[in-house]
Amino acid sequence: MHDTDHVSDARIAVREAKLADGRDLIYFDDVDTTLAPERRADERVLDPRPANAHMRQDPLTGEWISIAAARQNRVFLPPAHLDPLAPQTVDNPSEIPSVYDVAVFENRSPSFGPELADPDASSAETLADLRRIGLERTRSSVGRCEVVCFSPAHEGSFGSLTRSRARTVIEAWAHRTAALSALPGVEEVFPFENRGREIGVTLPHPHGQIYSYPYVTPRTERLLAAIDDYGPTLMADILDRERNGPRVLLSGEHWTAFVPFAARWPIEIHLLPHRHVPDFAATTLAERDELAGLYLQLLQGVDRLYDTPTPYIAAWHQAPVHEHRDDVRLMLQLTSPRRAADKLKYLAGSEAAKGAWIGDVTPEAAAEALRRAIHATDAAADAPAPATATATATATATEGTRA
Repeated sequence: MHDTDHVSDARIAVREAKLADGRDLIYFDDVDTTLAPERRADERVLDPRPANAHMRQDPLTGEWISIAAARQNRVFLPPAHLDPLAPQTVDNPSEIPSVYDVAVFENRSPSFGPELADPDASSAETLADLRRIGLERTRSSVGRCEVVCFSPAHEGSFGSLTRSRARTVIEAWAHRTAALSALPGVEEVFPFENRGREIGVTLPHPHGQIYSYPYVTPRTERLLAAIDDYGPTLMADILDRERNGPRVLLSGEHWTAFVPFAARWPIEIHLLPHRHVPDFAATTLAERDELAGLYLQLLQGVDRLYDTPTPYIAAWHQAPVHEHRDDVRLMLQLTSPRRAADKLKYLAGSEAAKGAWIGDVTPEAAAEALRRAIHATDAAADAPAPATATATATATATEGTRA
């Protein structure tokens, strides 16, 4: 399955538990954690989990649509004292029973799972069947969906984390990618973060998700077709060209971030590792360490473009579990519909109906604006602050990450 064994960071403790209805819960402790090893048990009385969703194929495109009606009942913008991702209290019977640094648990109303495929089924035969076109074809939405809580704080995003906490989240992505890729029937593993009401976020709590699909997603299928046409060096050649071009935003020893040549969105950023890495599980500890700082720098620059936080989707594309692992490289695609301080790009007829995009901003102009914002963020971070302000900021950050 994987061409590289998953390397785990022994400094970050992993503590496995169960929720009251049997769902998996995994705690990841920061390197500099102040938490004790013990975790409280989940003593809630919960209803049985909803029935597995099912998929239907669109014969006009070959795409599979998961019909997950139970998701209609999920929590929508609750008050802070009823935050379902905060540690449990007497008044808040949330999903996580104990105080935590980073916590990952199975979604209570998943789009895929909790049922899994037959472990004896052939992946090649299953994928060939899924790619065949027919009328009114259905399949069970097997797989797994998990929630990744970045912090116990009620509000925030990945960009508001400390570097230590960011590193813990990246370790959780690597751990869960390896574990989920080993589940029967899982063909693609997708970590992502939705940020902002404009994107449709229903919880302000800093968190992301991981979807484990029972098929290769349409976006990845198009990438595989492009690789088949161009050749297996497509992603490496794109990175080499961009690293020497005008749209680079940040570059380190192991990673480079840039605005792509044919960006669709007003804000679109790609971030790739310099060597071929199919997924998070195959990254080295040094690559994860650098990514923690570089990714924070990138997100904080995106937020500095305007006076208010920028909505975005941070999508970590990984190679399929069983195919093209030597061709498809791990890549972040961060997109935002924000085209001005008070304007959003809405998908109109051409984009939504035909998939024919019209860009509002040239990628070169977007790259220049993002570079200025990133440099301004760096300058602000390097500037000395008054002692009282520094002490207040430190106290606030500590309270936010340990509350």
